[in-house]
Amino acid sequence: MLKYAQGQVVDIGMKKNDYILIGTVMLAALALFIISGAVWKRGGAIVEVTADGKKEGRYRLDREQSIEIHDTNVLVIKDGKADMISADCPDKVCVNQKAISKNGESITCLPNKIIVSIVSDENSEEDVVVK
Repeated sequence: MLKYAQGQVVDIGMKKNDYILIGTVMLAALALFIISGAVWKRGGAIVEVTADGKKEGRYRLDREQSIEIHDTNVLVIKDGKADMISADCPDKVCVNQKAISKNGESITCLPNKIIVSIVSDENSEEDVVVK
């Protein structure tokens, strides 16, 4: 591309090295995107079920299953998400809540005292350690 600067023609076109630099940066960005997708995969996430203040169970988020909780609620794990599909409580807030899949999200059924939470992996007890 040619540009005029104070009456002179100045060539500001891209050189071969410019194209090489742009291509290298784009390839590096693509590689980081692919690697980060593999690292942040939800395969290690766990659904933790607590009823009346006691841990009732821990279930892998990557394994499809249906879990009956105290004959009152039914939790379904499917497509990497946990969803409360039925409850015998009068308000059904837990059933109408969206499915959860990310660390820290939870579904709560107050009348039945049930909490369903996503935790980072099988071995983690804490989400964050503060010094």
